[in-house]
Amino acid sequence: MGRTTAPRRGRRGDTPPPRTGSSESEVLRGFLDYLRESVCAKVESAPEPAVRSAGVPSGTNLLGLLHHLTSVERATFLGEQVTDWQATFHAAPGDGVAEVVARYRESVAQANGVLDTCADLGAPVPRPRPGRPAPSVRWALTHLIEETGRHAGHADILRELIDGATGR
Repeated sequence: MGRTTAPRRGRRGDTPPPRTGSSESEVLRGFLDYLRESVCAKVESAPEPAVRSAGVPSGTNLLGLLHHLTSVERATFLGEQVTDWQATFHAAPGDGVAEVVARYRESVAQANGVLDTCADLGAPVPRPRPGRPAPSVRWALTHLIEETGRHAGHADILRELIDGATGR
């Protein structure tokens, strides 16, 4: 029996993985920046109010994903404390797409500023966090690649459910 599929609206071409320098740091940072930009692209052109509408039973939505990733960046690289990770998946009702994207981009810029000072991937991330040792820069970059990649996949699906847009 033939399978019918919905027409593809808003389809755009995929952006291929980055060609980075050859050092471990350049590769890790290149892939992280690629994923960061992929998530931003999914959110910044999504229509209101669908960008904050739950696409799955858990309540996950595009705006909440980016708000969460902002918290992850700030906790990992800037040492901010997060007491309720589940709450980070919800943007404030008054926050629009532009504000959440701008906060994420600012957090990324600040995180990259910290990373620019790190010459040794084995050294701890230089962040103030009393009572807890900081992870290595290598661990932090790898974790952020995994975390951002995971949520970029969620964002792909949520965006396609909203308006059929696909691609990175």
